[in-house]
Amino acid sequence: MTPDAHCWTLTTGEAGMTSQAVGLAEAVGLPFDQKTIGLKLPWRWLPGHLCPGALRFGLTRQSSPLVPPWPDLLIVCGRRSQAVAIAIRRLSGGKTLTVYVQDPKIPARYFDLVVPPRHDGLEGPNVMPTRGALHRITHEKLAEAAARQTGRFAHLSRPLVTVLLGGSSRSSRLTPEISAALGRELARLVREQDVGLAITASRRTGPENLGAFRAALGDVPHFLWDGEGENPYLAMLGLADYIVVTGDSVSMVSEAASTGKPVYVVDLEGYSNRLKVFHQELRREGITRPFPGPLERWVYEPVNDTARVAGRIRQMLAARGLAGIDQA
Repeated sequence: MTPDAHCWTLTTGEAGMTSQAVGLAEAVGLPFDQKTIGLKLPWRWLPGHLCPGALRFGLTRQSSPLVPPWPDLLIVCGRRSQAVAIAIRRLSGGKTLTVYVQDPKIPARYFDLVVPPRHDGLEGPNVMPTRGALHRITHEKLAEAAARQTGRFAHLSRPLVTVLLGGSSRSSRLTPEISAALGRELARLVREQDVGLAITASRRTGPENLGAFRAALGDVPHFLWDGEGENPYLAMLGLADYIVVTGDSVSMVSEAASTGKPVYVVDLEGYSNRLKVFHQELRREGITRPFPGPLERWVYEPVNDTARVAGRIRQMLAARGLAGIDQA
């Protein structure tokens, strides 16, 4: 890659969008800057391809500066970033390779590459569907975190079951009843099979669900991250022998499945059609299984869409004459 080649990620700052864009940028391997923007009204209401003047007039004062030289690669995630990305692509004279992560809900021709989850059903010559969400997790990061934090889990029995608790969303519902049932089943595994439990909850779990879960779990030995100290999320994935994850989050399930370890999904209520398809496909391919179920070992190709998409981007950049890039 030429010394001056560079990349921007462009989002409106939501954690899930930022993680996908940054994870892809890291996998591509170019130096990159994170750009976070906000749009004023009425620009934030308009479809990205019907939003004139967004770059010049529509940005909030808190937005990152967006001025030339335009990047060689622009990785975009989130509907409200579309108009600005389209403007940058046009102002660069098409020299900025523009990659949109997720389904843009506008014609894909406004971007050089569109990377939606396959359960959205989007197709096209410049569309590269993924099995799950892109993310920042790599085996190297998991191994490093596991080695650094292994002492926090030394008191737990093995095999270790890592539990990722999500919460309710627009696509599903976590209820106190489901939370309590999960706690009881995990407690049974500890008593009957002497497994260790390492648990982390999200902000979306909520006090009512977490309270029902903890009451049902009872006094069996476990680790439940309370938000104090270094976040153990990567270490827990790295040290896990089995992973149990609630089905509300495509990102959490995708990250769990990137490990190649047995992944059990706790089904929630009210799945959207898109989320149903996501889970059906992973189960059909032998990647995940429903929880509860007997703890078993199985083998599958880890879900590593981030690296696969990064390889496609490197090929596209090399085809544009940016020398020295590894296309592997």
